Amino acid sequence: MNLLTRDVPPRSAWALEQAGIHPLLARLYAARGVQSKDELDDALNLLLPPAGMLGTTEAAKLLADAMAQNKRLCIVADYDCDGATACAVGVRGLRMLGAQNVSYLVPDRVIDGYGLTPPIAQRVHAQGADVLITVDNGIASVAGVQAAQALGLQVLVTDHHLPGSELPTAEVIVNPNQPGCSFVSKSMAGVGVMFYVLLALRAELRQRGVFDASNQPRLDALLPLVALGTVADVVKLDANNRRLVAQGLRRVRAGALPPGMAALMRAAGRETAKATTFDFGFALGPRINAAGRLADMTLGIECLLTDDAGRADELAKQLDAINRERRVIEGDMREMAMEMAESLFDEGDEPPPAICVFDPDFHEGVVGIVASRIKDKLHRPTFVFAASSAPGKEHELKGSGRSIAGFHLRDALDLVAKRAPGVLLRFGGHAMAAGCTIAEEHLDVFEETLNQVAMEWLDAATLQRRLETDGPLPAEYRRVDLVDMLHHEVWGQGFAPPVFCEEIEVVSQRLVGEKHLSLKMKHQGQPVDGIWFGRTEPLPSRVKLAYRLDADEWQGQKRVRFLVEGAED
Repeated sequence: MNLLTRDVPPRSAWALEQAGIHPLLARLYAARGVQSKDELDDALNLLLPPAGMLGTTEAAKLLADAMAQNKRLCIVADYDCDGATACAVGVRGLRMLGAQNVSYLVPDRVIDGYGLTPPIAQRVHAQGADVLITVDNGIASVAGVQAAQALGLQVLVTDHHLPGSELPTAEVIVNPNQPGCSFVSKSMAGVGVMFYVLLALRAELRQRGVFDASNQPRLDALLPLVALGTVADVVKLDANNRRLVAQGLRRVRAGALPPGMAALMRAAGRETAKATTFDFGFALGPRINAAGRLADMTLGIECLLTDDAGRADELAKQLDAINRERRVIEGDMREMAMEMAESLFDEGDEPPPAICVFDPDFHEGVVGIVASRIKDKLHRPTFVFAASSAPGKEHELKGSGRSIAGFHLRDALDLVAKRAPGVLLRFGGHAMAAGCTIAEEHLDVFEETLNQVAMEWLDAATLQRRLETDGPLPAEYRRVDLVDMLHHEVWGQGFAPPVFCEEIEVVSQRLVGEKHLSLKMKHQGQPVDGIWFGRTEPLPSRVKLAYRLDADEWQGQKRVRFLVEGAED
């Protein structure tokens, strides 16, 4: 692994320090492109205005008219955490703003697949809905939107995924990534897009005299859900997304969060008063996602919708149990998939430019997580396929892919579709994560074509595993209070959490739990403990390590420890 140190523009760091920012934070912020304290202001009034997102004004009018006529609204969600939070924000927000008839429907990962399909449109119609609203999906649902409109439904698409060559004919589309949208924050999650639609709807209702600024509903109550979905979907934390997350975190820490989120925090053994973005990404997000992977995402959405603390606890415990089951399935599958991936090349050789693995016993609910683990270990774009469990679709394989920086996965699939027509039955996604469906007989052609694209697009520099770090940690900053200060900040995709890097002396090392390396080290001559999760190979006595700061508690005493992320080759 190549450990790189981020450049710290001295003027920016100095300006931030002069403005009263802690010297360590000033250095970290400057390295992430922050030039002035103003950029760190997370006030709500600094959010980009909703009217700047193409379609929000029209969406607000459509919804306001529908509510005035007491039409029935149905939200079609997605089965991941972003989709679940977007659905909960939509249902809660529309009811807060006065909608009398709001329901939701979430597709089944196995039976329905992704997005608004014609059968889903039929189910929404059969429920008696008049207006269909998609959240976190719909931009690629050309046939589904047509089917819904043929049944007499009005369709509002809210999404954030990249559009294909053809847009659906929905009455209104709200998506910062649609052609012609000049909204600056292209990285908004599906839940953020739905929140913006609600802000625009509230403005429209104000204009119609339904309420005024003094008695309008407080939509900021939805921000904990917006923050959770934004972090869990691993979208880039640009300035606007960081504000949304910071505002949500602030409310969570103050105890102003939905009962379901509080119950999930308890189930995960986390304290709401000390909530961090890590809790959202690694504790709450996986528990909600587990429902969509192994059971029914309705469980996750109901947990986020209920205002009954007892029911929230019950649902959170169910989600926690499903997540434990997911871990077992994932562990077995990961081991098998890793062996298959490593069998694609001889020991000492480089892996192929792209990895594809499939086994009939793989569970389609966890292919994405397993692809992510293989990608992390081998540093190659990776697809893991499972046989579809949907009735009549047994010949189809569903694949989930994860990529490395510099290889746009959705664009790669687009090129595969052009070079091997008919191989991809469906595909979609982002730069770093994408999904597709193929016929089993076409797996070899898919693998060959993807490898060809990867060979053309990936150069030696991209294939070299790199980790950006913040350089050495001054010894005086190795303190518990500074660990707490760092954890309190908003970190995530595109605004990476601090990782320090320097040569460290390894005093002793041992394996714990058979798969983690526990370390006694000397950092600048002073003793410190560390752990490298998932590492079993021993380290030399002196080694350049990249590490995050953490604090663990032993006999009532909190101590700093290093969470090792990587070592220089």
